[in-house]
Parts: sequence; structure tokens; C-alpha cells
Amino acid sequence: MAGFDIKELKRRMDGAVASLHAGLSGLRTGRASASLLEPVTVEAYGSNMPITQVATISVPEPRMISVSVWDKSMVGKVERAIRDSNLGLNPITDGTTLRVPIPELNEERRKELVKVAHQYAEQARVAVRHVRRDGMDTLKKLEKDGEMSQDDSRQMSDRVQKMTDETISELDKTLAEKESEIMQV
Repeated sequence: MAGFDIKELKRRMDGAVASLHAGLSGLRTGRASASLLEPVTVEAYGSNMPITQVATISVPEPRMISVSVWDKSMVGKVERAIRDSNLGLNPITDGTTLRVPIPELNEERRKELVKVAHQYAEQARVAVRHVRRDGMDTLKKLEKDGEMSQDDSRQMSDRVQKMTDETISELDKTLAEKESEIMQV
């Protein structure tokens, strides 16, 4: 169809799925993982930056994450960002290095992680719905401008809706798998 690229919409929806996978991979079930801190943003130099742009993250042992802050003046801000991240972590400052012990997963902690997983999934669903809306708006405009027939527009709208439903169901399935992984003792 002239001016309408369903492959581009699919690519954007797949991007939302990929970002959910990335976010959930950080929710480790009781084991330290460098990706656990990837969603954390730090107020640095007048803007919010991913923690990976102000520090090096490593995992020296299974229940400990080490965060080496490059700029000494940023240590306090990085520590605060980790504490405020809703990941339930309490970093210990040691010079320019923060040691972040990973707590044992008790029932309460598991439920917190599930809530965070649900937040990630909801963000991904919202992103998919935005892509759907963009696609539908484009179709309406093409139809209104006479660049697409009403039948073609309706047919493409149905395809966009079907693609949206499939993507949301994939997101829900991913969330359910992660939830059962987190709750598994």
C-alpha cells in the first residue's frame, strides 16, 4: 500500500517485545547479574543517564554486584539511584566502588519482583498500543486523502489489529513465564 508499511509496524512491536525481554532478564531470581542494574538511571551532568554510562558493573561473586563509578563526585548519586530503583537493593559504598549484595529471595521479595515484572510488561503493552494507534492513524489519513480505498484500509486495519493482539499475547506469555520463574522456590 502506498505510504503504509506494515513491516515497519511489526518491527516496532517486536522492539517492544525485545525491550520487555531485556528488562525481565535483569530481574534475576536471587543470583547476581550485571543486567539487574541496567534499567537504573542516574541523574548525572544535568540529565538522566543509564548507570552503564557512569560506571562499570561486574559480578565478582554469585550474590554480589560491584559498581565502579568513574567520577568520584557521582558516587552518591549512583548509590541513591540504586536505592530508589525499586529493586530492593542496598549498596555499600567503598571509595568509588559500590558493593551491592543481592538479598535472598523471600516470599515478599519475590512478590516485589513480580510487581516490577508486571510494570515492565505494562510499559511494553503501552508501547505496542502506541504503534497500533500510529498505524491506524496513518490508515485513516491515507483513506481520507484518497490514497487508499475504504476496503483496503479496513483490511489493513484488521491486519494491524491482529498483529497487535498476537504481540500483546506474546508479551503476556513472556510475563507469565518470568512470573513462574520468580515464584519458583
